[in-house]
Amino acid sequence: MRTHRKLVIAVATATAASLTGGLLALAAGPAAAATPAKYADDFDGDGYRDYASGWDGEVTVTYGTATGPGPRTVRFNQDSPGIPGTAGDSGGHVDSFGNQLAAADLNGDGYADLAVADSSEKSGTTAGAGAVTVLWGARSGLGTKATRIPARSKLGFGAALASGDFNGDGKPDLAVTDVTGTLYVYRGGFSQSGTTGSVTKLEVSPSGDEVLEPAAIVAGKVNKDKATDLYVLGQGYKNGRRTQAAWFVQGGSTIKRGTYRTYNASQFDYSATGVIADFDKNGYGDLAVSDTPYNNGAGSVLVLRGGASGPGTSYRLTQSTAGVATAATKNDRFGSSLSAGDTNRDGYPDLAVGVPEEESGTVHNAGGVHVLRGGSKGLTGTGSQWFTRATAGVPGSATPDEMVGLFVRLRDLDRDGDADLLMSGDLYRESVQLRATATGITTSGASETDLDPNFPQ
Repeated sequence: MRTHRKLVIAVATATAASLTGGLLALAAGPAAAATPAKYADDFDGDGYRDYASGWDGEVTVTYGTATGPGPRTVRFNQDSPGIPGTAGDSGGHVDSFGNQLAAADLNGDGYADLAVADSSEKSGTTAGAGAVTVLWGARSGLGTKATRIPARSKLGFGAALASGDFNGDGKPDLAVTDVTGTLYVYRGGFSQSGTTGSVTKLEVSPSGDEVLEPAAIVAGKVNKDKATDLYVLGQGYKNGRRTQAAWFVQGGSTIKRGTYRTYNASQFDYSATGVIADFDKNGYGDLAVSDTPYNNGAGSVLVLRGGASGPGTSYRLTQSTAGVATAATKNDRFGSSLSAGDTNRDGYPDLAVGVPEEESGTVHNAGGVHVLRGGSKGLTGTGSQWFTRATAGVPGSATPDEMVGLFVRLRDLDRDGDADLLMSGDLYRESVQLRATATGITTSGASETDLDPNFPQ
């Protein structure tokens, strides 16, 4: 239990529903709004972005206001009314309900919805079969209705999850993998009765030469068409050799299997993460992906430049890159968390990079966050910023094993047009919020908050 969180358990207001074959079927009442939600995470349709984070078998939602995250916070787990499944361990598997989240207005009613994966969920007698549940948005927010989407696999379905318009028809879709790396793209529209559009199934390598155990799906615009593309990140084998990999899947009216790019065959990383952003503003989205095992665990970030047909050339950023404040040392884990946003209003996305095992003086695993600037040449160390609990103006002090930078997000939290920095460590303690200005992130007005930074990008 996260002792610093002041939360309220959600109570469903809908009539009690019954489970049939693992599907919670609920009547879809009349739409309360005529157009799709403006923001993919505005769950109550009030015009403000909301914040959903998942961890340890539960989902926490903080609702936004005109000035940013507000005081209204609600928690859900699978014991909450109206949500199918059972909270807790399943056949020896740790409850992973909420470990993967994706937000979108899936049924086009003007309220954003939240897809919640649980790759540990039991189905019948099959432990770890997995499930994906959609919590439907409404004027009152999430919690009144929930539906399981039909699972196409019973092998850790929901191991990774993302939303986007992958076929370019204007409707949000869901991309889901199972633990084998098989990708399922569910086309919109979705309904509260559990129906979806058609489903495309893709395997990273039908011949079996390439194997991918997924850690995350990263969605974004890589080429210049209107469809969302995606990368499946993970670890596996290529021609019998252990490797980390980023598998590109190109969106479009026909969703296409793309390049399988491998990197760092020295060690597995079971928590690879990434983000797509046009760091050099050439019109193509670049993938920044973590490579924390690099250089004896010092860590790095690999950037795959986007192009008309997907990933092109690449470059690598480390704490040895010119301009980066700290030195690369063993087991720093540079790149453990990544988030993109424009922190200085120059039009180029910047990249926040968590380094949770960095020392602060003699303080072990105090952690910190670098902010690397985007520009015409992409991401560089020039003008980068470095923040820890020991930075002047940051609340608190460096604490052993707090691991600041384990979670990080760039988001315009105060609605002034630039991306603020939210960073935290072990989630048992307060997060730190730092405001952005025209010159970058500042410690002026820095504060602590209960808001977790691990909401979807």
